[in-house]
Amino acid sequence: MKWEKRHIISIKDFSREEIDYVLKKSAEMEERLNHEKTSSLMKNKILANLFFEPSTRTRMSFEASMKKLGGVTIGFDSGEVSSEVKGETIVDTVKIASGYSDVIVIRHPVEGSARLASEHSDVPVINGGDGANQHPTQTLLDLYTIKKEFKKIDGLSICVVGDLKYGRTVHSLTNALENYEADLCFISPQELKMPRTIVKDLEAKGINVKESSKLNVKDCDVVYVTRIQKERFPDPQEYERVKDAFVLDIQALEGIKEDAIIMHPLPRVSEIHPEIDDTQYARYFQQAKNGIPVRMALLALVSDVDF
Repeated sequence: MKWEKRHIISIKDFSREEIDYVLKKSAEMEERLNHEKTSSLMKNKILANLFFEPSTRTRMSFEASMKKLGGVTIGFDSGEVSSEVKGETIVDTVKIASGYSDVIVIRHPVEGSARLASEHSDVPVINGGDGANQHPTQTLLDLYTIKKEFKKIDGLSICVVGDLKYGRTVHSLTNALENYEADLCFISPQELKMPRTIVKDLEAKGINVKESSKLNVKDCDVVYVTRIQKERFPDPQEYERVKDAFVLDIQALEGIKEDAIIMHPLPRVSEIHPEIDDTQYARYFQQAKNGIPVRMALLALVSDVDF
């Protein structure tokens, strides 16, 4: 499979074979990290982080990943400090950045922006999140976390809880799970149900899908919680109605499987009570840490670096 100069825009562009290959190479990268804290695989390479929208984990983990590979980073962490405020188009920004760097990571609030960027870049473009659309590297680290815990993805019961209408992380994750034989349960307020197109695609692939508006996670192997995303709501009143719809606390875990895990792409607000942090089920901080080997592997792959 060809990876050199490949754009990573949507998880839907990946076959199962390609996803499994990334997970395998991520495990190899983590093993490498366990023996060497840094490397020179990407020495003299430059990563441009173009973040037109706020980010903590994605931006910092890409920066850390590039530095651990021996490369350097440039860029900005807000559209307000880019020439966008002067009227510069995303196309012009990307054309300039591709002349300064070897890889670009872009986050933008407009759906389709990463795809547009890839069409005007001379270097690989990685989508760090485009509106409510896709977040492919988050999905890959999510799958990596699940695979590390259970040694498999097929056969698991994966419950996705929270904002399923606007959440790009869950859209990407469910798109990826079309390639596996997992049972899915979508738990959300009626106003925030998973888009019908995604549900129909899953059912067309023979995936067993259940939907509920009640928080019941006792039959789940993986409980994937998302926050209610205020910034995606066109109507503030709609957000106020659903912002505290579900709170995962100790009481909500009654009857949960002993080996179940709780995941969250973070940041969280109030949807996972802090009392969960010290339980055997919490994996969201480890999940975030797993972003390092996964993003290191992706940066090396699209740069055609052998490891």
